[in-house]
Amino acid sequence: MQGIEQAIQYMNAGKTEQAVETLRTELSRAGDEEKYTIAEMFMQWGMVEEAKDVLEELKQRYPGEHELTLLLAEIYVDQEDDEKAIDLLNQIPKEDEQYLGALVQLADLYQTQGLFEVSEQKLLLAKNISPNEPVVDFALGELAFSIGEYQKSIPYYEKALRRDQKMGETDITLRLAEAFAIEGDFDQALDYFQAADEMTPDILFRYGFTAYQANRVDIAIRVWNKLIEEDPFYQSAYPLLAEAYESEGMIEEAYDMANKGLKKDEFNKDLFYLAGMLAFRLTKKQEGYQHIRQSISIDPGFKEAALFLVERLKEDGDYEAIKDILEYLSEMNEEEPLYKWYLAQANNELEHFNEALNDYQEAYNTFKDDSDFLKEYGYFLVEEGRVKEAQSVFERYLTIEPTDEEVETFMARLQSGDEE
Repeated sequence: MQGIEQAIQYMNAGKTEQAVETLRTELSRAGDEEKYTIAEMFMQWGMVEEAKDVLEELKQRYPGEHELTLLLAEIYVDQEDDEKAIDLLNQIPKEDEQYLGALVQLADLYQTQGLFEVSEQKLLLAKNISPNEPVVDFALGELAFSIGEYQKSIPYYEKALRRDQKMGETDITLRLAEAFAIEGDFDQALDYFQAADEMTPDILFRYGFTAYQANRVDIAIRVWNKLIEEDPFYQSAYPLLAEAYESEGMIEEAYDMANKGLKKDEFNKDLFYLAGMLAFRLTKKQEGYQHIRQSISIDPGFKEAALFLVERLKEDGDYEAIKDILEYLSEMNEEEPLYKWYLAQANNELEHFNEALNDYQEAYNTFKDDSDFLKEYGYFLVEEGRVKEAQSVFERYLTIEPTDEEVETFMARLQSGDEE
């Protein structure tokens, strides 16, 4: 054992070569119990082939020691030789104390192969043998969770949690938090997130998102702020945190957070759009226009941002800017029927009447059943002296809005010639 202890000391000191050489030397003179210990150490150090050689030697001498079988099967799984692992595990008899572990390991193998029903059968057999074994309950929970049966996974996880919060590297409270969140029980999910020990950036993100969905915006804001303090480049947190501030009426804080996010992700069109909308709410119009234009320059197909920009420009009466942006989008081959309608309006306001007429005519094919468009187009045609076309448009309009007395009276005047 002295050589084994020396190897451990070398490894702890970072002297890997000396540690391995010492262990190999010890193996040449070790007894069977020491060889088993050395095999486990080889496995821990990632020396799988050497571990396998030792275990296969021991198994030949002790065929009934199925603890060796489990370890060998684990190695074959690591080497992606699942069939050999399955053959080994099936050799363990039902009366052996390692049979339960073999069932759990077989279930895991069948699960990775997509044989979920077979996997569940093995685990239910294990549970019948040992009803209170937390490893089995956890495995059943993991199986259900992995195939999207989240509600089914919850009672298994809860039972396993009564014995221990963690199973291997997995925090069971976090599994329960995610299962409840997916099922829409956000309050219950939030309780489990708060009870979790481990808080990686990904977990903090999901914790905050669950709090937000549970209408605990205060918790979401606190958790997401902690997240970006720990990982300032966790880019997906910034827009959500900005939205959380906005929902609480904290518009200045929301705008500041959006701008902080843009410093970490300068090509995030959605964040530029959000920052732009917030800027307008803060009457920071110039910044708002800059942000929205930037979002469109990143993605000319971002229709929501383009339409928002046009609406703001209409409020300011800046039809020249509307014309410029819509013609730019047309050059970029971005097709949106509303663009033609808005371009028609802009050209009309700019007294580019021929262009406006062409735009209205193109938009008509899409909006011929839209009463607002038809009314606007009809009046435009009258202004352009195209009375017969206007009458046709107004007639179509009145089939949609038959109670509009104003247009009905105007139509009568057209027909009598008063408006020609």
